[in-house]
Amino acid sequence: MYSSRLIFCLTTLLVLAGCSTQRSQQQPERSEAEVKAQIVRLIPAKVPDRAGWAQDIYTAFNTQEIYPGTENICAVLAVTEQESTYQVDPPVPNMGKIAQDEILRRAARLHVPGVLVRTALQLRSPTGKSYAERLKAARTEKDLSAIFDDFISVVPLGRTLFGSFNPVHTAGPMQVSIAFAEHQARGYPYTVDGSIRREVFTRRGGMYFGIMHLLGYPVNYDQPLYRFADFNAGWYASRNAAFQAAVSRASGKTLALDGDLIRHGSIMPGNTELAVRSLGKALGMRNPSIRSQLEQGDSLDFEETTLYQRVFALAEKAEGKPLPRAVLPGIVLKSPKITRKLTTAWFANRVNDRYQRCMKR
Repeated sequence: MYSSRLIFCLTTLLVLAGCSTQRSQQQPERSEAEVKAQIVRLIPAKVPDRAGWAQDIYTAFNTQEIYPGTENICAVLAVTEQESTYQVDPPVPNMGKIAQDEILRRAARLHVPGVLVRTALQLRSPTGKSYAERLKAARTEKDLSAIFDDFISVVPLGRTLFGSFNPVHTAGPMQVSIAFAEHQARGYPYTVDGSIRREVFTRRGGMYFGIMHLLGYPVNYDQPLYRFADFNAGWYASRNAAFQAAVSRASGKTLALDGDLIRHGSIMPGNTELAVRSLGKALGMRNPSIRSQLEQGDSLDFEETTLYQRVFALAEKAEGKPLPRAVLPGIVLKSPKITRKLTTAWFANRVNDRYQRCMKR
């Protein structure tokens, strides 16, 4: 009887221990007031309206069902500080000159004489000022976006030069892609002021879509550094760059570790796909299967594919040791706004430094 009672007690303890472990693995609930108070504390004291920033960040977390833990909060604040130092519409040095150079470049590409372009820029815009005057006074991407929208819709030459294309691709305090925001607009919790493009230029919209781009997808990364790289290079770029490194090791072919596994919008194979095809016999896979599985490179499911697992098995056999499942993409950043050589790795490490300081606070 004693032994049966002992077994019962031990069993009960094991069950309770199991329940305790399960509860500890669950994220503790946090109240809205607690989360917003922490965000206010972590934002630098010199930033105006910290309570407003905290409200917009909390709304994004809550609407997207992203857990508002310290790690996620610090990740968001680190990117925001790196991209804009908490400015909703950060100024860009020499914005007017950048804009005029872009217009003249496009004109030359279309064989439109520069004199016609300069004449068009002297026309009065809807604000009463000429486009040339507005370009000269432009200080931010929001200024430039508004000028191009007017120029495209009002000036005949504007539609010839640009069609519906506005050259401002990123905006807001997290410098999120406007195309990404327009694609992810379903569920946006605010009344849209004219267009999603205009919303991205606001604090609430810029933070909402920036947080989605940073945290709104599942990953198996072992450190946030790779999310920061993905924020710059695209979802799963770090995971895909590691896959490219494995393909390169297994095939002996040098590949750019840029995270692009296929040529999007084209049925023609790119360098990565060609390198994988060269392994077809060793992988036991035909080209159509290789292509269809590479096309899953923009999702977490890619890691469960036969292709992913067999490529790493081949590469690790050749290397004689396990290979990393995430590496920093080797991408050089190019933009009219960038005046020195910068890379995705540089960006990720700068953000990571800010993140670590935030975590210590």
